[in-house]
Amino acid sequence: MIRPSWSRVRALSVGVLLAIVLSGCSLFGRAEGATTPGEAGAPSPTPAGRRVSLVQQVGSSGPPRTLEVEPSGRWQCRDCAGDGVDSTGALTPEQTQRLQRTLADPALAQETDEARHYKQGCIDALTSTLLIPPGLTITIQDCPGEPKPPVAYQVLLLITQATPAEDKG
Repeated sequence: MIRPSWSRVRALSVGVLLAIVLSGCSLFGRAEGATTPGEAGAPSPTPAGRRVSLVQQVGSSGPPRTLEVEPSGRWQCRDCAGDGVDSTGALTPEQTQRLQRTLADPALAQETDEARHYKQGCIDALTSTLLIPPGLTITIQDCPGEPKPPVAYQVLLLITQATPAEDKG
């Protein structure tokens, strides 16, 4: 019997996670006391803003951590710090503007997995996948010597430093 390689198992795991996130299914319920856009006191989304999702996993068997940041800067995180705790919050207005400017950078299109012909290079490393609608997928792995796409890495650093999510890269 031929055993599947770990890279195939990891690719399948990440592929399943990506399919769930890209299908538009929300992994998060409404937080108690949360408002919907348009309600009094609720921040309204930036009209031209973009949403970004981050899926992180250490190795092929580690539990996935997910973070979604809305154009308004509101974020929801499932198991963000790897401690099983879900949390919500909001970026500051300056962080939100910086994130939206970075997400609007045309260079992101050249940093997608497809454009870079990305292949995972390490086993048991932290893998961070940014999902930016409509259809941009950018994977950054914490591998020694692996180049990090500069614009996408700015997005990763901004959202991991402003939330309980961790970038160990």
